[in-house]
Amino acid sequence: MTDPADDAPASAASAAAAEAARRRRLAEVFGEVLPESPDEPTTAARDEEWYRENRPPHHE
Repeated sequence: MTDPADDAPASAASAAAAEAARRRRLAEVFGEVLPESPDEPTTAARDEEWYRENRPPHHE
């Protein structure tokens, strides 16, 4: 006879994989899939640029 505890990790892994696939499909359908490479510069570079453009004159 097999121990039910032996099947738990396999069924948990398959349930996790099924949930990940379901979430991925929902994201594709509703447009929440982001491209692998960003089109915009990194936030740190953009924040620094914004800071320099919007710095008040008395802070120069």
